[in-house]
Amino acid sequence: MVRLFVAMTLVLATTASAQNAAPSPVAPKVTTAPVYATVRVVLTTKLGAITLELEKERAPITSGNFLRYVDQRRFDGISFYRRSLVPGDPTKGFIQGGTNDPKRLLPPIAHEPTSKTGLKHVVGAVSVPRWAPGTAQGDFTILLVDAPEMDANPAASGDNLGYAVFGRVVEGMDVVRKIHAAPTSPIKGQGAMKGEMLAPPITILTARRGETKPKGG
Repeated sequence: MVRLFVAMTLVLATTASAQNAAPSPVAPKVTTAPVYATVRVVLTTKLGAITLELEKERAPITSGNFLRYVDQRRFDGISFYRRSLVPGDPTKGFIQGGTNDPKRLLPPIAHEPTSKTGLKHVVGAVSVPRWAPGTAQGDFTILLVDAPEMDANPAASGDNLGYAVFGRVVEGMDVVRKIHAAPTSPIKGQGAMKGEMLAPPITILTARRGETKPKGG
C-alpha cells in the first residue's frame, strides 16, 4: 500500500511538473506578399536615365499600351513637356511626357481605375492623364509626391474613377527631380496649365524594354 501511494505520488508530481513547464515556443507564421509580373522600361533623356517598372499583371491594359509605344519606337524623340507644382512647395508635383503628334498616337484605351488594380498614386508612381474615362493615349505622368486625390474614389460623386497607375520609378528619381526643376515658360499653356510648360521641353532620346520579372520571380 505504501509502495502504491509512493508510486501515485511520483506520477502526480511528474504530471504537475509537465503541466507547469513552459509551453514550447510556436514558430511565427510567415506570410509573404504576393509577387506580380512586371517589365522594366528605360527612358533615356538628355538629363539621364529613368527606369520604370510596369505592372504587366495588375494593370495589363495600361502597361500594354505603354509597351506598344515603346516597342514601336513612338516614344523616341518625344519630350517631358510639363511640370505641375504642389501649392507652397515647388519641389513637389509631377512631370508629364507625351506627344500630340497624330502620327505617333495609338487609339485610346479602356480605363483601369486604382480601385480595380490596387495600385496607388504615391511618390514615383507612373500614371496616365485623361479627359473622360477611356480617352487615355500616349501621355504619362510621374509623381514626386503622394497624391491620393488622384486615386479612384467610389464614394465620391461625378467622375470618381481617378487616373490609372500602371507602374513606378525604380531608378532615376534624381533625374525626375531635375526635370521637375527645369525652367518653364510664363506664358505657354492654357488654363490651369499656364506657366507649367517646360521651356525647352526635355527630350526623351530613347525608350527601351529592360528586365522582365515573371510572376513569383
